Amino acid sequence: MTPIATRKAQLLTRLGDLNGRLARIEAELDAPQTADWEDRAAEREGDEVLEGVGLTGQQEIRMIEAALDRIAAGTYGTCVTCGAEIGDARLDLLPFTPFCRDCAA
Repeated sequence: MTPIATRKAQLLTRLGDLNGRLARIEAELDAPQTADWEDRAAEREGDEVLEGVGLTGQQEIRMIEAALDRIAAGTYGTCVTCGAEIGDARLDLLPFTPFCRDCAA
């Protein structure tokens, strides 16, 4: 398997994980709330945390989809700002990053 194919597989796996997690969050947020006021207050606090996690997940999904688009276009691994090659170590940590280390700083 080529390095790009390996990264694509990693991105697709992560995308599937995130989509599953977001579906569970959505189901939890759509669940009926209890009638007790104190319990509803605690549930609302939990809902706010879930919403934050969901927003973070949606952002990561957008970044992964953009990386998959760059793979399809043949530009994956090239910084979108300066055109330099993105190092393997950086892509190992952030496989969806569009920026080299210098441009990300």
